[in-house]
This record gives sequence, C-alpha cells and structure tokens, in this order.
Amino acid sequence: MKLRVLLSYLIIGTLICSCASNPYSKTNKIYKKRAKDLSQDLTEFTPDKGKQTDSLNYGKYPVGTTNFNLRKPNYVVIHHTAQDSVQQTLKTFTLPRTQVSAHYVISRDGEIYQMLNDYFRGWHGGAGMWGNNSDLNSSSIGIELDNNGYEEFSEPQIQSLLAVLNQLKEKFNIPAKNFIGHSDIAPSRKVDPNANFPWKLLAEEGYGLWYDEEKVANLQLASEFFKAFPSGFEMQPDHNTLPFLNRYIFPQVIPADFDYAMALKIIGYDISDLPAAIKAFKLHFIQENYKKPYLNEKELKILYHLYQKYL
Repeated sequence: MKLRVLLSYLIIGTLICSCASNPYSKTNKIYKKRAKDLSQDLTEFTPDKGKQTDSLNYGKYPVGTTNFNLRKPNYVVIHHTAQDSVQQTLKTFTLPRTQVSAHYVISRDGEIYQMLNDYFRGWHGGAGMWGNNSDLNSSSIGIELDNNGYEEFSEPQIQSLLAVLNQLKEKFNIPAKNFIGHSDIAPSRKVDPNANFPWKLLAEEGYGLWYDEEKVANLQLASEFFKAFPSGFEMQPDHNTLPFLNRYIFPQVIPADFDYAMALKIIGYDISDLPAAIKAFKLHFIQENYKKPYLNEKELKILYHLYQKYL
C-alpha cells in the first residue's frame, strides 16, 4: 500500500515537473494549433462544384498544379528588443494582446529562441518601406536581439546572430544587401538596432553592404576638385607623386548635381520624410552624430560610394 502511494506521488511529481520545465508549454500548444489551422488553409484550391460558396465562375472540376513550393523570405530585418531581459521579450511575444512577434530572439548570452517557422509571416516590421516594398513582414525574417537600446551587443550574441544569418542566407539565397535594420525600413519611427550594432562586421561576413574607406578617401566633391592646385607645388618623383596624381590628375569626382535624396532612395530608404531618412542612413553607416538630419562632406562621400554599390 505504502509502495503504491509512493509510486503515485512519484508519477504526479514527474508530471508536475514536466509541465513546469517549460513555462511556455501552453503557448506552444496554441502555436501548434494555429500552424495546423494554417496548413489546412494551404491545402485549398478550386472547390468542388457542390462546395462553392462565392460567385466566381469556376471550371467544372478542380485542377491542382504539380509545380509549386513555399514562398521564401528575401530580407532579414534586425531589431533590438528595447526591453530589460530576454524573459520579458519572450513573454511579450507570447501575449496575444501585444500583436508583435519575431522569428528569432537572441539573448545576451547567445541563446537562440526560434519563435516562428521561417515560412510564416511574423509581425515585427510594422508600417515601413524598403525600396518599393511596403510590406516587409510578408517577405522578411525578423530577428530580435536582447538589448535595452543603449548598451553594447555581447560577443556571444553577435556570434549566434552570425550563425543564424549564415543559415538563412544559405537556405533562402538572400542577397547581401537585403540584410537591414528596423530603423532602415521605418526611419521616422524606429532607431533599432542602436548605434553600437556592428554593421561593418556583418558586411565583412557577407550580411549587408559597407563602404571602402580608401575609396571614400579618394573621392572629391566637385567644389574640392575645381579649387586651384596648391601654390608652389612642384611634382617630384618621390612618394608624394602618386597621391597628387590621384587627387588632381586622375580623381574620382562626385558630380556637382549629385542628388543625395535620390541616392538614399536607390539604396532603399523611404525619403517621404527626408530628415528621418538621413538620420536612419547615418545610424546604420556612420554611427555617430546620427541625430543631426544633414550630411557633412565625408558623409556625403560615403553616401555616394554606397549608392554606386547599390545600383
């Protein structure tokens, strides 16, 4: 009798522990039910004659093509959570009333939580635009980095991010220039990921574009080029000759009519709010003085160089 009671307690205890081991077991069930419901929707095509409920003039029998596959994402949008902990973010993304989600959440210590299948449409981008795409949620993967919006991103977190990006790029053949930030697609609303985010490092790994510092240094504005040569300068066959030739004889001159607003648009920015687009560009590519909605000479050269890359 005592043994039977003891076994009963052990069984009950095991069940309680198994339920308590994952605090999101209930929301996981909701996820699976929702995914099952969506999979049912995906099996529908031309309805049988007896089941037609709309006014469309269907053919006399259903015909399903044999040539199709799942839609695939073509962008990755990177965010910071602007919350205090990864636990807070996971809870936020599992509450129906919040109406927000992401495909991946990466904690400060590098733990990866895939919250949504890559083929499903996440609710992470909101209202925004990149190029002519005004519905980034339908064509992108959303990745949230556990960060309060001001701090540095940890090394384990960035390494885990790179691992996820590598998997996504290989799986979906996403172009390098299509790895972008939330502030890029919603410049008037968002500032994430913050200015500490290592966009240059990501570009070096093939996720996003960056500028070549040497090529930018060799660029000249038209106003610079047409200034008089330095007075008293005499060309000498020494180590200063090549820089002189690069600067005055074979220069890379930015045209006087260079349209920086159009350059921002070609890169992808929505320029309907031009000051916001300039600040978003600076947040991503300059990462200092990004709250000022204008471009100095160096920043203009960086923009021109990048615009040529995005053409």
